[in-house]
Amino acid sequence: MQPTLFKEDYTYKNSVCHIISDLQQGITVAKSSITRNYQELENHIHANKLFFYTFNPIQIPHEPLVAKLMAEAAQKANVGPMAAVAGVIADLAVADMQKIGCKVAVVENGGEISAISDRPIDVALAAGNEPLSKRFGFRLNEFPIGVATSSGRFSHAFSFGDAEAATVFCKDAGLADAAASAVGNVVKGAVETGIEAGIELGLNIPEVLGVFILYQGKVGTAGKIPQIVKIKP
Repeated sequence: MQPTLFKEDYTYKNSVCHIISDLQQGITVAKSSITRNYQELENHIHANKLFFYTFNPIQIPHEPLVAKLMAEAAQKANVGPMAAVAGVIADLAVADMQKIGCKVAVVENGGEISAISDRPIDVALAAGNEPLSKRFGFRLNEFPIGVATSSGRFSHAFSFGDAEAATVFCKDAGLADAAASAVGNVVKGAVETGIEAGIELGLNIPEVLGVFILYQGKVGTAGKIPQIVKIKP
């Protein structure tokens, strides 16, 4: 029998995170990592206002690491660096959890997920009040993995598109986060052309493994995506 997992929610200002670990210490380490990296990012933004406001890639800073990784992901996806913030924060927390020996380290930050695990993990797809929201999701079996979703209808984050959900799978959540924003931005207009545009853009971003799009009740998938499973409400 596999050991029980430790789970805890953690809020830093406006960011709500859900942490899962096979070690109790992993929860503490993740919370510390999330706080530290958000604070370092805030200090960087205070001195570099453009980093926060731009919708375009910017020059990659050498430090802090959180800003560097955000800018790198944004450059690959051709979006602004803040499009990668939740995913990168989650990635850094998972990396810190691994350093202390966690075999299960999952951090969900505002819907963006970074995970390593020695067992399958099911994650639900949230799409606001849509009938399918939180009724199906993905069974994650291959790790590390990053899962991120952008929505033009149900998210607090800005999107130029209209998709209920544009979900991207990568090896890390930072790139998945940035890529999901880029994909979500082009899903608009007629259903078929909107989905096709999102899939084409997503698969052309380096290191994107797969794309899932829910738009006006229609679904489009491409690349390598995890098994789709039914989730109990």
